Amino acid sequence: MIWMLLAAEAAQVAPAPETLTTAQKAAQLQSSAPADPAAGLPAYDWWNEGLHGLARNGYATVFPQAIGMAATWDAPLLNRIGEVVATEARAKFNAQPVAADRKIYQGLTIWSPNINIFRDPRWGRGQETYGEDPYLTGHLGVAFITGLQGPDPKHPKVIATPKHFVVHSGPEAGRDGFDVDPSPQDLEATYLPAFRLAVTEGKAQSLMCAYNAIHGVPACANAPLMVDRLRHDWGFTGFTVSDCDAVANVHLFHHYRLDAAGAAAASLKGGTDLNCGTTYAALPEALQRGLVTSQDIDTAFGRAMAARKALGIAYGATSPWARISPRDIGTPEHHAVALEAARKAIVLLKNEGDRLPLKTGTRIALIGADADDIGVLQGNYHGTAIAPVTPLEGLRQQFGAENVLYAQGSLLADGAAVLVPETALRWNGAPGLQAEYFAAPRLGGEPVITRRERHIDHDLNRAVPAPGLGPQWSARWTGELVPPGPGAYRLVIDAPACWKYCKTHDAARLWIDGKQVATGEIQKGRIEVAFDSDGRAVPFKLELDHVSDDEGVRLLWLPPAEPLIAEAVAAAKAADVVVVSVGLSPDLEGEALSVSVPGFVGGDRTDIALPHAQQRLIAALKATGKPLVLVLTSGSAVALDPNDADAILAAWYPGESGGTAIAETLAGRNNPSGRLPVTFYAHTTDLPAFVDYGMKERTYRYFTGTPVWGFGHGLSYTRFAYTAPTSAISVAAGQSATVRVRVANVGARDGEEVVQAYLVPPATKGAGFTTPVLQRQLVGFKRLAIARGKAGDATFTLDPRSLSLVARDGTRAVEPGAYRLFVGGGQPGSAPGSWIDLTITGSRQELPK
Repeated sequence: MIWMLLAAEAAQVAPAPETLTTAQKAAQLQSSAPADPAAGLPAYDWWNEGLHGLARNGYATVFPQAIGMAATWDAPLLNRIGEVVATEARAKFNAQPVAADRKIYQGLTIWSPNINIFRDPRWGRGQETYGEDPYLTGHLGVAFITGLQGPDPKHPKVIATPKHFVVHSGPEAGRDGFDVDPSPQDLEATYLPAFRLAVTEGKAQSLMCAYNAIHGVPACANAPLMVDRLRHDWGFTGFTVSDCDAVANVHLFHHYRLDAAGAAAASLKGGTDLNCGTTYAALPEALQRGLVTSQDIDTAFGRAMAARKALGIAYGATSPWARISPRDIGTPEHHAVALEAARKAIVLLKNEGDRLPLKTGTRIALIGADADDIGVLQGNYHGTAIAPVTPLEGLRQQFGAENVLYAQGSLLADGAAVLVPETALRWNGAPGLQAEYFAAPRLGGEPVITRRERHIDHDLNRAVPAPGLGPQWSARWTGELVPPGPGAYRLVIDAPACWKYCKTHDAARLWIDGKQVATGEIQKGRIEVAFDSDGRAVPFKLELDHVSDDEGVRLLWLPPAEPLIAEAVAAAKAADVVVVSVGLSPDLEGEALSVSVPGFVGGDRTDIALPHAQQRLIAALKATGKPLVLVLTSGSAVALDPNDADAILAAWYPGESGGTAIAETLAGRNNPSGRLPVTFYAHTTDLPAFVDYGMKERTYRYFTGTPVWGFGHGLSYTRFAYTAPTSAISVAAGQSATVRVRVANVGARDGEEVVQAYLVPPATKGAGFTTPVLQRQLVGFKRLAIARGKAGDATFTLDPRSLSLVARDGTRAVEPGAYRLFVGGGQPGSAPGSWIDLTITGSRQELPK
């Protein structure tokens, strides 16, 4: 009964389309919708992010980046993560009155998850996805979406927005006007399945269209996809939204229409209800020119208002989720989920001679620029972690600070600044600086708090660094700068600049060795200064006035290479084992970045190998003869040389608890159970051209070469054995098949196995299946927790769509023939498992789109 009353109340506050002007409706169909009291509408910004935790709006629980979440291969876990994101979004929303003038990132429409296929490891935004496989991506996406939206579709906790529909995965450069030409086969077999699942099973109530064009038609104006496929074939009833400024791109970059009115009309009629941007302000002109009808506008307006009604975003509206409050943000329970995800995301790639786990009392040299950087924990599209633990902090807690030596060792890439480490800062004889925080700009009044900080590394997106500070504050850091040796250095004050609603930026003042070397507003987010060092410690002071919405402050540097390597080698020689934190960072790979250094451009990569600066470091450390363990932190596959180390872990961008999870795994308290959601290719030359969206020689399904590590790969500190109750089954075309295997833990430790089912099609499938040739495809996965000496069952029911193949013309059908099914701990030939012969009988059964 309560739901009926809520629905009736929501209906009373919804504006009737006929009472509003076209301009009023158009204003509500743009991302920053103004208040319209006469229509019963408070101001609302539709744009919010929750990719792996509520993003860009202060403190929140930060989970592993999406690619790390995918490495867990744990759909129920992603469902719980979605629930946490939705709870924290509601908590922040409920903390303001309904009539509040809400800014960007304060709403209940969450523009996540990103379910594009990570077809090429060079794409910097691939970290936001669930990997390269449509089946894995789709089912993880469904779990996350249902976690976000909650159990009642009429009253969602938040609304999820899977993106970017469709065929969108780089390059970042030129994305605003890029035209993609996928084959019908690739479109149906690779690019559409995850979105279909998100709509048909996940019941997503929103969807975002992409920047690119498809066969010459911009995605956001592509009615065959946005209307015919999405709404008619899949039954989608929610609202659609453009990627930001994608509607403007229709005329500015795609040149598909002549002006804003034409672009707005093409997008609206093409199936885009809501415009992230301002181009829909031209809808009144489009109506006047006859490019759209009133009914076109009213249809989009009705869908948008239905979403606001369901969420309770209107004057007088209520919601069953109204009791969620700020005390529900960053709870111990949420932190526990983040730690669980970080543990399960870690993939043990190599463990020669059982080098891992390390014994208690082992003296460790931890080397690497990624070992103590909060940004590497958080990835992109993140919130501000409440109590982040870096690998350095995690190892000190796990093994004892006295057993952990630390050195930065190298840059991540030549020419790319990294955080000034604690080893290069000193205050009162201890690593770090004295930090003083003031409640007013320009150090006004007495300090609110004084403390030692190991380095200057603050993510402050709508957050404050200490209690007692308001929106405007100032800080002073003092101590000594201790270069590792003589040479030419560059210091960088990095303050990620706000870009929306900003009229000013933060200001800084810097002194080195008693001389003021910088002062003024931090233009474009950076101030750089050069200084020559003779290797001695010199006085250091930095002052910051936080007077804007700039998103934090970091002290970075570009030091000479030789002193860093010498420091690292000395630490290695004094240790029993060397743990090298290698990889990338969100400063190098991400969305439309202003970066151009060897191996990286614009947020994408030009080379998938480990950058040369880190290769040189590894070579120097190997020369010491000490055992080497690599811990890879990155958002994508990196072509490591397996011979470089005794053991290798992939930890991704592991979230707020990443350092704890890494340390626990090295110590054996966490038995690694993650699996690769992407292929680790050996060389960049293994890949087709980045701009080629054809799937030939891409991903494990079509790649015919030899990767370093394959999709689905992951080792454990224990061992598993498989048996199947039958070696052959038969099923009629169009019917489901059920298979079961027994999995036994035959090792010495408790562990979790990710059981994977792969369908291998007949070698000959006729002329309709020429290129690309499907090698195998994932059709099921399941996590099993099995104690040592125990066993468990994994059962898979393969529906007709899982058993289907896609022909060159894009038709999907179940084809009779002799198939093989492999169920095991990885792909066929790379992991223990069982083979089952699967015969499909009868006639060809074509499936719906």
